Amino acid sequence: MRLLTLLTAAILPLAGAAAPAAAATPAAATSSAATPAIWKWRSVHSADGMARAWGKVAISQFGYVVYGNLEDTIGKGCAWAVLRAQNASNGRWKVYGFYNCTPGTGTFRKNYGSVLQIKVQVCRGNSKRPTGECSKQKTIMTQGG
Repeated sequence: MRLLTLLTAAILPLAGAAAPAAAATPAAATSSAATPAIWKWRSVHSADGMARAWGKVAISQFGYVVYGNLEDTIGKGCAWAVLRAQNASNGRWKVYGFYNCTPGTGTFRKNYGSVLQIKVQVCRGNSKRPTGECSKQKTIMTQGG
């Protein structure tokens, strides 16, 4: 009986000490996942000033996510946001385009895996492709910078 009491007294403090440490681990992981790094990028205008895009880049669980707004101001033709991303493993560039053909603001979203940098360019065009009046490319995210 006395041996059982001594063993119980020795085990309880160890179990009590382990519980708070285990409980603190998920809270720390949750707080870092709840506040990802976000970079906002300012308006980029087409060369004729009739289209513009702005938004943010956020770190996601699998890489990066670009959230953007694309505004077509005149309604004749379409506004285009062209995203270019450089792959971190092979250095190749991939290009994605988003368009808005109605006056007002539309939104877009693009998920990326591991990339070195992301650039945006705003153009005018039609519903099939950008046709001209493009801005210069603007870097909106650089890995490590």
